[in-house]
Amino acid sequence: MFGEASGSDDPALDPYEIEFLPQFRKGRGPEAPFVNQYGVVIGDHMYESEQSPLEQWSTETDPAIMSGDEWVHPFKDIGFLSSENRDYFEKGIAPEPGRFLHPEEDAASGIDDPARS
Repeated sequence: MFGEASGSDDPALDPYEIEFLPQFRKGRGPEAPFVNQYGVVIGDHMYESEQSPLEQWSTETDPAIMSGDEWVHPFKDIGFLSSENRDYFEKGIAPEPGRFLHPEEDAASGIDDPARS
């Protein structure tokens, strides 16, 4: 799934890498930068790539092309810096249930209703 990226990478330079507990390090994927199936290096501190769909965006580009695990580095992602993710991955403190739910509305209500499509 992941190709190997050329060059070296110093994890100490990465502002998005956190100290994962041992149970969260297993099976995550590569720690080094990798090349995804589109030829884009992920996790190399270089956030622009000629091969990236973002650099070639047009009205014909399907945004779904940039979804999936191959676009997110398993150890170096800005999302890990949220307090909830740091508590979970560095300290083992699970997020409070319901924290991200709408306080009054069920956003999933009727999601399986074909009439909503």
